Formats: sequence, C-alpha cells, structure tokens
Amino acid sequence: MFDPDIAPSGTLLGLLQRGRGDGTLHALAAPRAEALAALHHCVLHDPRSDWQVENRSLYYARLCLDLDAGLDEIEQHLFDPDDLIDTAEERTGLALAVLGHLASYGREDALRLLRRYAATGGNWQWALDELALRDEDTELRALAAAVLARYPETPEGDAELAAAVRGAYEPRPWRLWADDPRHGDRVRAAQEHGSFDRWQRQLSPSGPRPGWSVHDVLLWAQREDDLRPGARRPEAAARCLAAVAGPEDRPELLAAAAAAPDAARAAALRHLAETGDPEVLDLIEAAVTAPAAELVSQGALAAFERMRSIVALDRARMWAQRPDALGAAAAAMLACRGGQYDAPLVLSALRDTVRAEGPDAPALWALVDGAGRLRIACAAPVLRHIYRETASSHLRGRAARALAATDPSFGAGFAVECLWDCEESTRELAARHATTADARVVEQLRRLAADPVEEAEVQTAVRSRIDPDPRAV
Repeated sequence: MFDPDIAPSGTLLGLLQRGRGDGTLHALAAPRAEALAALHHCVLHDPRSDWQVENRSLYYARLCLDLDAGLDEIEQHLFDPDDLIDTAEERTGLALAVLGHLASYGREDALRLLRRYAATGGNWQWALDELALRDEDTELRALAAAVLARYPETPEGDAELAAAVRGAYEPRPWRLWADDPRHGDRVRAAQEHGSFDRWQRQLSPSGPRPGWSVHDVLLWAQREDDLRPGARRPEAAARCLAAVAGPEDRPELLAAAAAAPDAARAAALRHLAETGDPEVLDLIEAAVTAPAAELVSQGALAAFERMRSIVALDRARMWAQRPDALGAAAAAMLACRGGQYDAPLVLSALRDTVRAEGPDAPALWALVDGAGRLRIACAAPVLRHIYRETASSHLRGRAARALAATDPSFGAGFAVECLWDCEESTRELAARHATTADARVVEQLRRLAADPVEEAEVQTAVRSRIDPDPRAV
C-alpha cells in the first residue's frame, strides 16, 4: 500500500492521477507539453493507493498514443541507477505495464525497451511477463542466456532458479527455454525441482496443529499469536472451533469471549457470531466499547460484520447512530443487507463519514454501495462529491454505479467521461448509460468497439448500444 501525493481534483495532474475520464479529455485539450509532463509524472510516480488492485496502465498507454508520446522519460526511469538499489515492483511496475500495452498497440520501441529491461533490469520478471503475452518466440528464446545468467550454477543458485520458475506469472518463456538445446537441461531440472518442492509441501505440511478440543484450540490461538503477532490466528482458530465445538462447550466459549486473553477471545467471539449464539451481540458490544486490545475490538467488529441474522440487523439499527467503530460497522451492515426503511440511517452515515473522514475513507465503500442498492435519491450530491474527489478509482466506480441508480442526470453527465475511465468496470457502466446525444459518446463507443486491447465485457456493452438486438423489446 502507498500513501501517494495526489494533486487537487480540479487540476490536470489530479485528474490523471485519479484515472478519471476527464483527465484524458483535458489532456487532449491542453498544451501538449503540459499534458506530457503530467502524464510522465503519473507513469513514473505511481499515484495508486493500492497498486495491486487499481488499474492505470491501459489508461496511460492510450493517452501516450493520443499524445504521440516518446519513451525517453520511461527509459531513463527504468535504467536509472536506483534500479540496482530499489528492486521493489512498485517503482517500475506501472511503467512496465504501460510499455506492455503500448506493445499490444504495435509500438516496436516499447517492445525493444521491454526486452532490454528484461535482460538487465532489476524488476525483470515483470518485464518478462509482459513480453510473454506479446513477443515472438524467437525474441523470447534470445533472452534465456541473460535471465539464466542471474542464477549461478551452484546449489543456492539452482534453488533460486527453481523458485523463479515456480513463481512465474506467465510460464511461456520458461517452456520455450525448456525446449532449447542450450538451456533446456537446466530449465527442466528447475521445473522438476519446483514441482517436487510443491508436492513435498502438500504431503508434509509444516504448519502448527492444535489439539482436538475447544480448550486446545483456544490455547493454540493465543500461543501462536504470542509467538507471531499479526499472523491472523484467531480466524484460523475459529474455523477449527467449528469442527470441534459442541453444545456442551458453550459455557467455556462464552467465558473465553468475555475475558480470555486477546487472541483466544477474538477466536471465541468469531465462532459464537458464526453460530448465531444469542449472547454474542452483547459480548461484541462489550469487546468494542470497553477498554480492550485492538486485536479483540477488531475481531469483534469483523465477527459482527459477518453475521447474517435478523437479530443482527435489528441490533445494527440500534447501533447505527453511534459515533464509534461499532456504529460504522452497523451502518455498513444496513447498507449491505438492510431494507428500504433503513435508507435514512445509511444516508446519515454516508454524510457523516465524508464530513469527518473525507472522500477516501474505507467505510465509504459499503455505504456508497448501499446508497445505490437502496436507491437513495437524496444521496446523489454526496455521491457526486465522492466521485470527483476520491483518489481511489475503485471507489469512484462504485460511486458511478450508485449515481446510475440515484441520479437521473448521470447518463448525460458523469457517464460521458466514464467512457474514458481507467477501470474497465466503470467503462462498461458508462457504455450502458451514456446518452448518445453527445457526439463524443458515439465516437468513443466506436473506438472502444474496435480497440483490440479493450476488455470483452466493455465491448459487449458497447456493441449493445451501437448495434442493439432488433429482437429485444
């Protein structure tokens, strides 16, 4: 996870960092030098708060094509001396992914840069994966010597090579190299070694195993947490309790949920919540409100959020107006599973969360979804604010879906710019809702329909608008 420095949403840089469709439209209307400077800043300084989830690479690659951008800045970034020191994927991953998309569009200079980086760069595995999807067999075979030279022919080097083969996201290059007369023996040995290691781990798991009783499971959960804090043992212990606990163990579980050491208490709370014990809601309230360790309070909240009973919903209606974490969890439950009569509570929680924590608060995800699910028309203004200001492209997409359900102006408003959004799910939504009275919409729909890199779901939605089924009513 990152904590990137995001520019204001009203600036070109801020729009591009967020991956908004308006970012592309503004960049194409801005002076080219200004647009290229903002684009390169985004590609070389990943603006995503969660780079493993949010999409930006295709969005930036398309803008590179529209602006006819060169690759000198990306090349300097990839081959900077820092690449030998900072080997973290997040430093170069976005730039390599952008190059991969440019290669898909036929940019030979992007392919050459990826090949060079795969041979010499620190994050070579990412570059090799990009090439595996797009490059010719002969070019991939030519990289074998450079990649294998990274691993000395020693027991340690062979073990590292086996781990690299086993962990490869795209196996195509390794399969090609396994058939190469010059390198095949070593690559095949690494493949067999990796398969043997996986088989050994499956046959002989080395993880700790609790005894076969409630007391043993709770003791194991606490002991493991003491040894390795943050190892999420309460969740594993709760799954074990589901297998070993019987009705006769309820008094011990209730006692543990009330006053056991932290990890054992969290495990007992989760088990009681999953079995729907009638006393668990009071125990959850006590764990969150009374002075307790974070492990206990977070475990209690997680246990409550997983409950599906009518009793839990009724209690959520009582807790939803609380100004604490329990109130936030209750509002989220109502947003996800409440009825139409819960709309005022969800709307109040949505407004209060934005006011107190801003447009990127984690609690907003469920509340935004709830505003759309319950079709709370009064929520449209705050949803529009979240859409404009959030730095999370996923939260913006959720806000767009909620606006499609609550805001009659969405089709002629935000849906238009969503056709250029960085998230494919948001583009798909826009393809279904954007009004075709805007000439830009028709042009972009045609472009997406013909784009060889666009996702199939988006193109299906686009074609339903361009060439609707005449049999549909």
